[in-house]
Amino acid sequence: MLKYIYILLIAPLIFTGCVKSNQPTQVKDNTNLSKIVDSGAKEMLKQPLINSASIAIFYKEKEYIGHYGELEKGKNNKPSNSTIYEIGSLSKVLTGTLVANAVLEEKIDIEDNITKYLDGEYPNLSYSNQPIKVKNLLTHTSRLPNMLPLELNPILDNFLDYDTPLKINEVLKEYNKTKFLNDLHTIKIDAQLGKKYSYSSAGTELTAHILEQIYKTDYENILTNFLSKEIGMTNTKVNLNEEDSKELAVGYHVDNPKATLPMGKLPWGAGGGIKSTIPDMMSFIKYQLKNNMVVEESHKTLYKADSTTEIAYFWRADLADTKLGKYYFHHGGVPRSQCYIFIIPKHNLGAFIITNQSGTQTAKIMATTLDKIFEELLEIKN
Repeated sequence: MLKYIYILLIAPLIFTGCVKSNQPTQVKDNTNLSKIVDSGAKEMLKQPLINSASIAIFYKEKEYIGHYGELEKGKNNKPSNSTIYEIGSLSKVLTGTLVANAVLEEKIDIEDNITKYLDGEYPNLSYSNQPIKVKNLLTHTSRLPNMLPLELNPILDNFLDYDTPLKINEVLKEYNKTKFLNDLHTIKIDAQLGKKYSYSSAGTELTAHILEQIYKTDYENILTNFLSKEIGMTNTKVNLNEEDSKELAVGYHVDNPKATLPMGKLPWGAGGGIKSTIPDMMSFIKYQLKNNMVVEESHKTLYKADSTTEIAYFWRADLADTKLGKYYFHHGGVPRSQCYIFIIPKHNLGAFIITNQSGTQTAKIMATTLDKIFEELLEIKN
């Protein structure tokens, strides 16, 4: 049923305060919903490398949150509503939501040339006198590289190597916004813009810079202010304080039995540095299904990859499934966790799933789990 596509935080592969309360796992009980989600999660945990999972499902005004397994095998430390997760590239759809809001506030136009928001001259950010536009960043059609600094890209080509997370963090340790903007001068656009999808976390980081330019404040302030005021997401942020860090989920890279260090900080974090909790992601799902003006704008088709795949404000949209109808989704991941979000308006259905393991089969396992859950839910006679 579900289209099996996944993209890690930084590479396309085949493949406000701390939360104090430990809320009940079940938010609102519905016998069929809870049984279906629990059954799917238990099957998922039978996979040898999957120690734990957290799932949020919203279906026809009923919601259910489930936490399963152990964050560390043998330690009986089950994840909870207080657990903070790294959501990787799913950060992009949060960034896209901020841009959609800025468009409605008439602070930005997606047809704008991106150099309008850059200090200095960037004649290299064009092709045949065609400039990169904001919408090219939102749809990954800017021809910008996957990552800046460029030295990260060959490291990510060897994602399965045990030392890849350490190498990533070493490169990012001294990397900042100034270096990123300097590196932009070295980029050469190699093809016509807006014609070919080519995944770029660098493009999303640049989007965060543009948001800073129009709002005259730090990206994280823009993010947390909007999420807390408009959606009620009070525990979603880029930077964690000391108390937050105690709740950050431990995680594992491929089949390495040793826990992996948290992901190093990208200059802004918009492309894959946001952390969140399951209750906050449930709030985001419900916000998406309300389809207010910001959501409607963020779901607008900006690029058609083919007859069944569209790109909105960083969202991917699939049109091929007649049963589910048009749905929106995104995968996220870092070297120690992976997640998915699905928004299915036809059925007033949304889901977020995350596990603290990141390997080549992780996304497929999660997609298979959600596929089973969705099929069973749609069979319920309401």
